[in-house]
Amino acid sequence: MSQTPTNKTGAKKFRSGFVAIIGRPNVGKSTLMNHLIGQKIAIMSDKPQTTRNKIHGVYTNDDMQIVFLDTPGIHKPLSKLGNYMMQTAQSALQEVEAALFLIDASEGLGGGDRFIIEQLKKVKTPVFLVMNKIDKVQPEQLLPMITQYNALHSFAEIIPISALQGNNISTLMEQISKYLPEGPQYYPADQVTDHPEQFVCAELVREKILHMTREEIPHSIAVAIEDMRVQENGVVYIGAVIYVERDSQKGIIIGKRGELLKEVGKQARKDIEALLGSRTYLELWVKVKKDWRNQDRVLKDLGFRHD
Repeated sequence: MSQTPTNKTGAKKFRSGFVAIIGRPNVGKSTLMNHLIGQKIAIMSDKPQTTRNKIHGVYTNDDMQIVFLDTPGIHKPLSKLGNYMMQTAQSALQEVEAALFLIDASEGLGGGDRFIIEQLKKVKTPVFLVMNKIDKVQPEQLLPMITQYNALHSFAEIIPISALQGNNISTLMEQISKYLPEGPQYYPADQVTDHPEQFVCAELVREKILHMTREEIPHSIAVAIEDMRVQENGVVYIGAVIYVERDSQKGIIIGKRGELLKEVGKQARKDIEALLGSRTYLELWVKVKKDWRNQDRVLKDLGFRHD
């Protein structure tokens, strides 16, 4: 029978630490984060490079606390925003107990994965190869793929999962716990992220736009919460601005007779109300900030700052 680990005083050991989730764009990092935490804090989209900041998600049970960092997809940057995203992802590797290198098992080894593996060779952090989307492949396809990846890097653990369906997530958590040192509980047990509610609300609005717009829009938008307060009737009022780079993009987001913007607000409000646990009045505006992705001051004002 296994025994609960104890420290020198005989008290039950509590383990804690930080774990980065890394990988190329669109392999399911945010989906995995949300499943690990058990609550939606990172936005999900089928469009690459959805995550722009390090999203900290907190998992706590009686024995341990894991702070997960969902990083932007590692990719070749094409703008100052892209540079910021790359620096954010790479800096995450310097401050963690372990890194989960998430790959899309249904696509196999590609140039993007090879690029990331080269970055991983520069750090001493234990790296897990986490093979996502196994629900889309035949089991016999996994072993040759594992051999391919193993030839490029020495992984601490190799774990096939499906973040969407939850397959093997408990095994992943069990293996992560073995790499956590004895440490403090950094956050209250009921806290699931260290980001303020305004940040998560802005991300939920951005997610809906990503779902509803064409290819020219996704990376040209940013969302800022300019006003958030509880009104006398108990309803939470949120005023948010959606920034785009061109007038034509503003027209697309507003839509014919304002229909698309209304639908964005309607769907975002549902998720925000679930997050806040209260009725919400969400008001949206669309403004043009030309070429904002290459302007340091604008990026800083919108919260894109790396440590």
